[in-house]
Amino acid sequence: MQAPGRVGLGSPGLDSLGLDRRGPGGPGLGGQWLGIHAAPVASGVPPRAGRTPASPAGHPASPAAPPASGAGRPSPNPGTVAATTPPQSPRPGPPRPGHPSSPELSRMSLFGSLTAAISGLTAQSKALGDISDNVANSQTIGYKRVDTNFVSYITQSNATVNEPGAVIARPNYTNAVQGTIEQAEQPLAMAIGGQGFFSVALAKGTTNGQPVFDERQFFTRAGDVALDKDGYLVNGAGYYLQGWPSDAAGNPDRTILNPIRLNQQVFNPVATTRIDLAANLPADATTTPVTTQAQVYDSLGRLHTVNLSFTSAGTNSWTLGLNAPDDINSAARGTVGLHFGTGATPAVTDGTIGTFTNATGSVTLPGTSATGDPATISFTADFGQGAQTVQLALGKFGLAQGLTQYSGTEFSVRNNAQDGVPLGAYSGLSIRGNGDVAVNYDNGQSRVIARVPLVAFNDPEKLQRLDGQAFMRTPESGEARVTDAASNGVGKLVTGSIERSNVDIATEFTKLIVAQRAYSANTKVVSATDELLQDTINMRR
Repeated sequence: MQAPGRVGLGSPGLDSLGLDRRGPGGPGLGGQWLGIHAAPVASGVPPRAGRTPASPAGHPASPAAPPASGAGRPSPNPGTVAATTPPQSPRPGPPRPGHPSSPELSRMSLFGSLTAAISGLTAQSKALGDISDNVANSQTIGYKRVDTNFVSYITQSNATVNEPGAVIARPNYTNAVQGTIEQAEQPLAMAIGGQGFFSVALAKGTTNGQPVFDERQFFTRAGDVALDKDGYLVNGAGYYLQGWPSDAAGNPDRTILNPIRLNQQVFNPVATTRIDLAANLPADATTTPVTTQAQVYDSLGRLHTVNLSFTSAGTNSWTLGLNAPDDINSAARGTVGLHFGTGATPAVTDGTIGTFTNATGSVTLPGTSATGDPATISFTADFGQGAQTVQLALGKFGLAQGLTQYSGTEFSVRNNAQDGVPLGAYSGLSIRGNGDVAVNYDNGQSRVIARVPLVAFNDPEKLQRLDGQAFMRTPESGEARVTDAASNGVGKLVTGSIERSNVDIATEFTKLIVAQRAYSANTKVVSATDELLQDTINMRR
């Protein structure tokens, strides 16, 4: 009888067990021989019918099993029946280190290295794309550079195993980073010193020769605006500057935001309603009367002259005569007595007007003459467009304002102004520091037609970038807050200037060198991995 032992890897019964025949040092065997227990069989004596071969001591008898594919082959020793053993199930429990089913060998490290390097090539390609975009737009007004952030992805990483993963490139926007502000030749150009954006509109077509605007709201930092043929303020990228419309007094309506358009080319004439005179009547004058002239515009914008003559009527008293040569009815418009200091009733401070008396013609006196009340008379004149009432303001009663009487021999005029204007034609457009858009006319007048607001966001880096240095609001950026310049966290307007790109060429070239080297390094990893895979394939030769 053959002693119990182990069947070697060359045993015919190994195939019937479904075991690997890999030799010593094979990856599936951990560098050791595997054997199986075989039941002892009496040499030349077949087992009795209905009985199974005896098992080694301490082991129960194994049930009979049909012969495997290797059964029936001659035994290596004559007279010995080949041992047959039924297939055995793998032992339960976790796989052993180095076993084919172990997680450490279930993944292809070479392919992992290859895919990791390829992801590095892709990421560096995107970084190169961002750099090239920045360099190309280094002179673009209002452009905001795009930096690159690299994010790693882990396949498996723990205390004993770290498998190759991947890397991706994500854009890092710099929408809130200030660009260089420099003076511009365009008189209407604007830059924002600080946070905020201009609100702009985009034309999507025309109707009857006028632009039709997109309903969406757009924003930009490019303030290189100029007037187009239709009178709109348009920047270099074709976006229309928006603002709050202003009323006749220049007060903005903050409930409406529309494209700013210049459509008031003419400043209509304004008839004179008030003349302000500040002068000193000489208390020591030896000759009278003393005279001066005031300019008056009628409702058609025509200029007329009103002569003012002051004749001494005694100590602290004068008589003012009004004469309008162009009056179609009569040049003489009336007279009025002026009383200063102790010549007034009641007396007032010396040298100041106390009372008006003896008004004639079209002259009308004020209702009260208490100290501090306006010392204003009125008269009428007809220059062909009907009676025109004009007020002549001479200061205040009892105060050294307007018309006074102090020592001197010459009549001196300090101020002679009126509020009428002639017809005015457009002469230019200007934008003030507070954002007011003012139309200037050749008659010396100006009119505010709109105010440019600024728009702020909680997270401007999350704005959607568009063509032409424009942006759109996104849920991540937060709501748009429209406010006056230099208030509520937004910057100030710098007129006559533009904001250049925030790209620094030297920094971009530095990043370019780094990205180029990183790309080359990843190609080396791909080449090395390819050689190793080729060596693995050549092992079958």
